[in-house]
This record gives sequence, structure tokens and C-alpha cells, in this order.
Amino acid sequence: MTTSYREAGVDTAAGDLAVELMKSAVQKTHGPEVLGGVGGFAGLFDVSFLKAYRRPLLATSTDGVGTKVAIAQALDKHDTIGQDLVGMVVDDIVVVGAKPLFMTDYIACGRVVPERIADIVAGIARACAETRTALVGGETAEHPGLLGPDDYDVAGAAVGAVEADAQLGPHLVKDGDVVIAIGSSGLHSNGFSLVRHILTKNGIGYTDRSDALGGVVGEVLLEPTRLYTAPLLRLLSDPVVGTGVHALSHITGGGIAANLARVLPIGSWAELDRSSWSPAPVFRVLADLGGIKLTETEGTWNLGIGMIAVVAPHAVDAVIEKLGVDGFPAWVTGTVQTSARSFEGFEQGAKGVNGGAVRLVGAYA
Repeated sequence: MTTSYREAGVDTAAGDLAVELMKSAVQKTHGPEVLGGVGGFAGLFDVSFLKAYRRPLLATSTDGVGTKVAIAQALDKHDTIGQDLVGMVVDDIVVVGAKPLFMTDYIACGRVVPERIADIVAGIARACAETRTALVGGETAEHPGLLGPDDYDVAGAAVGAVEADAQLGPHLVKDGDVVIAIGSSGLHSNGFSLVRHILTKNGIGYTDRSDALGGVVGEVLLEPTRLYTAPLLRLLSDPVVGTGVHALSHITGGGIAANLARVLPIGSWAELDRSSWSPAPVFRVLADLGGIKLTETEGTWNLGIGMIAVVAPHAVDAVIEKLGVDGFPAWVTGTVQTSARSFEGFEQGAKGVNGGAVRLVGAYA
């Protein structure tokens, strides 16, 4: 008796069909720098333009979207999760001032459903196009027996480039710099294990309708991650305003204070005024359902701030105005200081970075 790969749960024909379905969306992210098209063993990207750089630095980032995929799977809605992936990966590239060049993705699933895979990749491709990042390759792997037939996970990696003397970070941050918050579109892609726990505890399903949330629960939670790369790169390229931007912080896992602390110099500190913004209903409703205060979620959710810019005082008004023109709400929420003080109650660095100290103060508006 013979046993086939298909009988073992792997359908290579379905995988080939998935590639055909996604090919058009992927090719739309390709410029003349991409060589070889779709389907090669490796993606090729012409970096001849880097010869014009005085000292080019490559920036790289990798991430996934966590357990948010469980909600997409429950609703059988897969066209937004790709944007979440790009947001988590590419928006980390721009934090150091780099322009993203190309990205690759990886999808592991229990069973290849070509239309589902194509939906996921189409979402990745749309977001790559918005951030002007070439999607140069990827992999879809079937893991029968390890993942359920309708289970999947997504991950990605990206590479960008920045001139060495244009790199953003703690080395540029000075006493008196202003902390500008840039609004999020919702939960983005962090803290969904807590979200799912709260809903399960309250017997709320993803397909239930919630008047408090203003729609079907799962659809509200699937609001895709806001993409900051394009407007921030436009800001940085401005010959007047761009030099006033000293550091950026992407508010992902760990929350607002911990992520900002990572891009502040050692010995500096900032107090962020909660009264400068009002967290969206999705945060308030979930906190109420969980029987917890908003302040208790500050290390888990972004609470309405997706990105932070640390800028020189003279650039504050122009930065806020330019972001607003691009449709990104931004506001002043604190200042950086270097005077000596106790750091009790502050977050100091995170994820292995020994940076500055940050805490949130006051009450939310």
C-alpha cells in the first residue's frame, strides 16, 4: 500500500493555486528594483541606489500579529490581518528614520485554502503598497496535525535603509524636547490575549453585536493597525521640519511608557499627561467588562496612541499640522527632562534597552 503526501494532509496543488491567486496583488508592490518576479527561491532587490549614500545603514525588523488571528479565523474574515502584519513590521523600520525597501511574509496553516491565503496576502500587499515597500517573497507552509484545518499564523520581516547621520534615536534627544502622541486606530495588534480572556469571561462571542462598541464585536476588534510609515517619511524628508524630529517610538507590546522609555537617553525622563487625550470606547468597554481600570491596562494596550514623536520645541506646531493634513491626529502629551529626580513609579527602558524613564500622570479626559 502506498501513501501520498496529500493523504498525509499536505496539498501542494492547493499551494500552487494560492500562489496564482495572490500573484497579481504581490506584483503591484514591485518597482523596477525588484528582479525575478514571484516564485523564486529568493527575492532579489536592486540596491544600486545605496551607492549614493555616504554611509548607508540597513534596518531590519520581524514580527507577527499575535492572537488577533484567532478573531479573523472565528469570523472567517482574513482581508485585514495582512495590514496588521505590515504595521507591526514596517512601522518598526521607520522608527530609526529608515525607508522600508522590501518585505517577506510567512504563513503557517493546518490546511491551505487558496482563497483564504490569497485574502491574507492581498492585505499584506495593499499595506506594502501604501508604505511603498516591495513584497518580494514569502512562504505558505501546511502543518497538518500541528495546526487545526482552519488555523493559521502569520509573520513577516522587512529591510530598510537610512543614511547614518539621519538615524533617529536617543542620541538626538535633548532636555526640553516635546513628546507628541499620534493617534491609533484602535487596539492595533497587541494585547489580544487579554481581550479574548475578557470576552470569554463575559460569555461574549465575536459575532455578537455590542451597542457599546458600535457594531459586531469581532469586526470592531479587527479594525486594522494604522500605518504610520508614509506620513512619517514625508515629515522626515521636509528640509525644515524633518531635522526637528529626534526620535520615534512605535507603541506595541509593553504599552506607552515602556516603549517611549526605549528611545530616550539614560538619565532623562518624561511624564505624559493622561488628560491630553481620551481613549476610544473599545478600550473603555473592554476594561469595564474586565472589571479593571484603564490605568491597569497601560502596559498591555496602546490606549489610543500608536506612535510617539520626540521633537525639538521649534518643530512642534509644524509636526502636528503636517500629520493632521495626512489624517493622523497628533497632540502634545509631555516633555523630556534631564533634571535629577527619583524614578520611583517610572518605567525605565524595556526589552533589554536601558533607556530613559517614563510614567503616565493625571486622569484620562
